Amino acid sequence: MGRLRRSRTHHAQRDVHRAARTRARTRDLDQIQLIDLDPKNRAALEAQPLDYEKPGLAQHYCVECAKYFETDHALQSHWKSKVHKRRCKALREPAYTIEEAERAAGLGREGKRPTSAATPMEQEMAV
Repeated sequence: MGRLRRSRTHHAQRDVHRAARTRARTRDLDQIQLIDLDPKNRAALEAQPLDYEKPGLAQHYCVECAKYFETDHALQSHWKSKVHKRRCKALREPAYTIEEAERAAGLGREGKRPTSAATPMEQEMAV
């Protein structure tokens, strides 16, 4: 057995995986729920004017996944895929509110004593 040739596909890039992760970023679920799924915005996204910069001239767009497709056949096969069905299932759950995010970070008011209310000792002295 001889030596195996080393693969030279990365061309001296140290972190290929990080570059791949940040390159094809799609819209977040809360952006789609709050903006794109609104009936007015959805109708505008589904009937976009011709755009020569986007795939398929921007005529085949999946609103739930925020993706453009080359042909109508590709869009219809995407609608039947697991990826699209998973995304639709995730969109059925309500979006997080700011209060829920603050509570998760430990900044909420849950479990804290109110600061403006008088203590029981102060209430007895006032009577």
